[in-house]
Amino acid sequence: MYLRLYSLIRGSCQQLFEPLNSSGRIIGGNVGLQHPLSSSAMRLQEADAKPVETKKPSAPVKRLKDLFPPFPGEESSLTWDSKKFEELPIAHIKATYNNTHIHITDCLGQYMVRTSCGSEGFKNVKKSTPIAAQTAGISAAAKARAKGVTYVRVLVKGLGPGRLSAIKGLTMGGLEVVSITDNTPVPHNGCRPRKARRM
Repeated sequence: MYLRLYSLIRGSCQQLFEPLNSSGRIIGGNVGLQHPLSSSAMRLQEADAKPVETKKPSAPVKRLKDLFPPFPGEESSLTWDSKKFEELPIAHIKATYNNTHIHITDCLGQYMVRTSCGSEGFKNVKKSTPIAAQTAGISAAAKARAKGVTYVRVLVKGLGPGRLSAIKGLTMGGLEVVSITDNTPVPHNGCRPRKARRM
């Protein structure tokens, strides 16, 4: 069994290195190898035992955690407007099926700005549209910019139609979104959901 496997490997290796002569050069070419090829296993083992020197990079390599916002509870050397990630204001977006609420607070949770689709003049069914959420986001961003906020973290809660449009509205209003976190509560078989609408 082993003899058969050995002869199979040896035959394929001989076919692979057939254009090379014993000095390691391609016949008819001028490309050389690091170590000359040898047929004995002892020389190959000695050649592999020699340490190979590797060049170390001269410039420091940036780690991935220095390029992206940190995970919750992690320290980071990144700053935005000379503020750490934990000190940035938070934009809370609650996207329900009938409305979208946007609250911007400081890092401690103190109120700064509050808007919703209803407070922007949309009534009834129009409050649940993505355009209304985008308008509310633009308005919230303008009010926050007036208070000196430029960078925010976003916390999204709910599955309404305005969740992505509200974030787009914040960026259109002039705020820089550093991170987006989904805080939608997920039941572990809690209350029975509403019955499905008959259309």
